[in-house]
Amino acid sequence: MKRLYILSSGAGGSDFITQEAKRALDECEVVVSYRKYAKELSELIGDREVYTSGMTKEIERVNQAIESAKSGKTTALISNGDVNVYGLATLVVELVDTYNLWEEIEVISIAGVTSFLAAASRVGAPISGDFAIISLSDRLTDINLIDKRVKFALEGDFVFGIYNPKSKKRIQPYLNFLERLKEVDEKIVIIASNVGRDSENITVTSSKELIEKGLEHPEVTMSTLIIVGNSTTRLTSNNLVLTPRGYLEKYDESGELKS
Repeated sequence: MKRLYILSSGAGGSDFITQEAKRALDECEVVVSYRKYAKELSELIGDREVYTSGMTKEIERVNQAIESAKSGKTTALISNGDVNVYGLATLVVELVDTYNLWEEIEVISIAGVTSFLAAASRVGAPISGDFAIISLSDRLTDINLIDKRVKFALEGDFVFGIYNPKSKKRIQPYLNFLERLKEVDEKIVIIASNVGRDSENITVTSSKELIEKGLEHPEVTMSTLIIVGNSTTRLTSNNLVLTPRGYLEKYDESGELKS
């Protein structure tokens, strides 16, 4: 069958791309990508045929990748982070289904390391248990639904990640998020930008500080990921972030069950 890979490039740069993704890329004759990601992976892409485009051109890129695969060329569609976390897997599957191409094209998703997971590994062990991930972009999701998801994540005491917090024009979902933070106890917050790239910057702060700086926070942009701790998240003696799983509440340090 003709083959189309939806290939995760990982959090940023080339450090978080998996071996599986590299092997898939080796098979490909054509690469379709957002311009920035193709540039970051240029050494891996090599002299393959490449099609790139800019922001908001997702449908165009997916159609280009589908047409390339239909022509008989094994094709990789690059999706940043993980293809199923605000990536292009959903659009590829939807369009292939719409065009009824399942008998013609084999679609293969390759998983990747998201910035949420990559940033968490940089600062200690902030996730541990149940977590949620929410995008504040209302380009494709109604703002009222975004607000509801933030509300329930806080009420459910999840550790949760915030993707796409704000842009120059898209600020209301972020303002609503800050208002929700005011309603709960102070929490540890991780602000991570450009994870995996040369300009990577990760800061551990508090929800209080995030609220105080509001829209003017210099580290919160479209390229930022925010991780909000839950009620048990704390700092270790050397300032790493820890959300205990609960082992030492049930067992002593030797592993024996507490009485």
